[in-house]
Amino acid sequence: MSFSVFIVSFFTWLLLTWSVEWQEVVIGLVVSLVISLIFTKYYRIKFNGKFIPGLFKFLFVYIPVFVWEMIKANLDVASRVLVPGRNVKPGFVKVKTALKGDVAKLTLANSITLTPGTITFDVVDDELYVHWIDVAGTDEESKKSFYDKFEKILKGVYE
Repeated sequence: MSFSVFIVSFFTWLLLTWSVEWQEVVIGLVVSLVISLIFTKYYRIKFNGKFIPGLFKFLFVYIPVFVWEMIKANLDVASRVLVPGRNVKPGFVKVKTALKGDVAKLTLANSITLTPGTITFDVVDDELYVHWIDVAGTDEESKKSFYDKFEKILKGVYE
């Protein structure tokens, strides 16, 4: 049995049930034990010393920045729809990312896709291919104008 799989399963159970009744906790312990016994050979979850600080950075730094950027992007797209005559210059942008881990790249790609007006359609090695509703210049200028903030925070979270 992998202790880390058990811990992740149990805390996920607690977060999803939002209950502190002893019956729920016991059921959560049993289910987590069964899950850790079954999936321990498939998943190798290892904790390192950066997990907890990275989690706090993700929750208290990245999420607020992401929500703010999403609100701004929603307003931008809404104004493009509602105000006639606004220029729209859609296009594809290829941007090199400094993130090294697959999870970090996935988080960045999903954050870009969840923001209105953009969609990440491919990640190849260290390059993200993004379709933008309004390309504002070169690939690097577009990167700096939009998701450079995301990348800097995610680098602190995951690396």
